[in-house]
Amino acid sequence: MVKHIILWQLKDELSDSQKADVKSGIKEGLEGLKGQIDGLVEIKVETKGLPSSNADVMLYSVFENEEALKNYAVHPAHVLVADTKVRPYTKTRLCLDFES
Repeated sequence: MVKHIILWQLKDELSDSQKADVKSGIKEGLEGLKGQIDGLVEIKVETKGLPSSNADVMLYSVFENEEALKNYAVHPAHVLVADTKVRPYTKTRLCLDFES
């Protein structure tokens, strides 16, 4: 299995209300990919970090193998979510992919 973990910080200029809407959209969009992409085993988005956190959103996903992760990255459904619900609203992105 390959795990794909992403941490995002949202743009500073977003109001608290806008951030809440963006977080909801990211969660709905990414978790909605379950069952649409071959090799995607699990996908979860966490948006309610503790005050000690310095990231706003976390993606935790599991893939059958590295090839499935590569396919996910370019899959049209994923690209649509990334381009409309994630990238326009985030200022930083950290990624860790690993086999387990």
